[in-house]
Amino acid sequence: MLTIHTRLIDALITQALNDHPVETCGIIAGPVGSNLPLRLIPMQNVAQSETFFMFDPQQQMQVWKEMDARREEPIVIYHSHTSSQAYPSRTDVEFATEPQSHYVIIPTTHVYPEEIRSFRIVDQMVIEERVRIVHQYQPELELQMVA
Repeated sequence: MLTIHTRLIDALITQALNDHPVETCGIIAGPVGSNLPLRLIPMQNVAQSETFFMFDPQQQMQVWKEMDARREEPIVIYHSHTSSQAYPSRTDVEFATEPQSHYVIIPTTHVYPEEIRSFRIVDQMVIEERVRIVHQYQPELELQMVA
């Protein structure tokens, strides 16, 4: 299950609507091993496509280096679908290389928090998971973040 703060969901929706009709994309970083999404990092979709996204390779390398330096990892990798359902496409599955990450899809045809879906993609197997939107993280999660 993905537990995510409402302010992050609001930011994802805003970014997706601003980038529409081009697919939006980015990551939410958090402390290594925490499963706690904290820091939103919008990325550039160099494909500039309505049906496909691709991180800018230079930007991706910079972001991953920065995460390493901050002892973070990509907790959430997100993008929007502008005209199809919020389910990973064959291309999404092929390019999923972070098995510990939650892959979140925002449908811009029906942009409501409850329409956002999250998946685990490991060895090209797709498993949908529940998304729990919270107004505050549980204290035990916040303690893990500080440790």
